[in-house]
Amino acid sequence: MPGARAYTFSKEEHLCRKKLITELFGQGSSFGLYPLRLVWLPLAEPTQTPPQVLVSVSKRTFKRAVDRNYLKRLVREAYRLNKYRLTEHPGGHRVGQLAIIYTGKEKKPFAVVQNKLISGLARLLHTAETGGAPNSATSSAV
Repeated sequence: MPGARAYTFSKEEHLCRKKLITELFGQGSSFGLYPLRLVWLPLAEPTQTPPQVLVSVSKRTFKRAVDRNYLKRLVREAYRLNKYRLTEHPGGHRVGQLAIIYTGKEKKPFAVVQNKLISGLARLLHTAETGGAPNSATSSAV
């Protein structure tokens, strides 16, 4: 079926290698949209392939693994349903690796997480297009 979207989040899209994670947090740009923080590393050339993604929830904030796993599941689901905003962007995107960190202090409903992620992806595309320099951490108000 031509033009059909694949709402998947395959193993190849998961960011797992320690070297890449260290590089992402050491050289990447970031911004916050409460309750999320996005850290990304740009590519030299635009691409249509999805970036490698890492989802994280603080163990300090959410002591119980059940709560952390629930929030990671929410964020992954929101990303899975909206990653087409990156992959179907005209001209491609320049996001190589992406970390989505849940920084909220309490559990938020799925609708809030999804809306913030959509806003974050739009801002990410705009920043990547305008050539946001790495290590130029900008933050929005809480």
